[in-house]
Amino acid sequence: MKIALLPGDGIGPEVSAQAVRVLEALDLPGVEMRTADVGGIAFRNHGHPLPKETLDLARASEAILFGAVGDPACDDLKRELRPEQAILGLRAELGLFANLRPAKLFEGLEELSTLRPEVASAIDLLIVRELNGDVYFGAKGIDTLENGEREGWDRMSYRTSEVRRIAELAFRAAQGRRGKVTSVDKANVLETSQVWRDTVIEVAKDFPDVALEHMYVDNAAMQLVRAPGAFDVVLTGNLFGDILSDQASVCVGSIGLLASASLGERRTDHGTFGLYEPIHGSAPDIAGKDIANPMAMILSAAMMLRHSFGCEAEAARIEAAVAKALGNGVRGGDIGGEAGCREVGDAVLARL
Repeated sequence: MKIALLPGDGIGPEVSAQAVRVLEALDLPGVEMRTADVGGIAFRNHGHPLPKETLDLARASEAILFGAVGDPACDDLKRELRPEQAILGLRAELGLFANLRPAKLFEGLEELSTLRPEVASAIDLLIVRELNGDVYFGAKGIDTLENGEREGWDRMSYRTSEVRRIAELAFRAAQGRRGKVTSVDKANVLETSQVWRDTVIEVAKDFPDVALEHMYVDNAAMQLVRAPGAFDVVLTGNLFGDILSDQASVCVGSIGLLASASLGERRTDHGTFGLYEPIHGSAPDIAGKDIANPMAMILSAAMMLRHSFGCEAEAARIEAAVAKALGNGVRGGDIGGEAGCREVGDAVLARL
């Protein structure tokens, strides 16, 4: 079980350390974990946010456990040298095209949601976001017009093959859940979305046991706060998925509680190669203070065990331990508590 551990910047190393403690406590046989620099720390040590050594390690591994990247000291660097380019580079180089972000309210945390408790308690959804296309990877530039005015532009595009593979993954995920896919687009305005919608309709024919509905992105954003319990699997593109997944995290109370998986087509001996990370950022303002909440990172490790190594029982144990710790009142500062990073890790270990 070869794991590349990339702690990254800010609170990344702190929360990663707690996830490693949980993994070690499981005492799984054959685990080989190797660490490398990524992000701002990699730029300082190697001159690039994604050094060749780190990329080689990632390629030689069966899964990547990723902390966070982002360093204000790097904000003035050229775009290609900024820490955030590391995660985009890993997605592109390793073919990680599908981002899975589950959002479910933990029992007892209803009051933390910005929604009414009876609305928030119904949240149990999975956002499946395409990662390799859209405006993030399209051609882009800044032009100077004849009158001297600057104009920025980004090309949004999707090929049928790109939509098909992410749609198939979303429909398979729905088969293991409640059997419903909501495809989010803006087909009334964007030609890119029309290709998206037409392709999703074709893919749906291969999954007659899954119900499909289409929703424009503005309506989807509204329904996520009006009736989030109506969603099961939300399938969408890179840009819309980036926004909606963060909105869903607020609906369940804290961005510090949500894990994510970025998967590709490569198969390992045990499952699917993937990169696993909490959806929060590097939070440099609290780095080194032992106050970051590591639960999202610990839950990301659980997702890694499930998807890349086929360890369903162990993944479920971790998730149950986190839920029990939260139910017992163990809370980090992001959810109104006073438990420090290591203290949260201790609590999860005790319940494991």
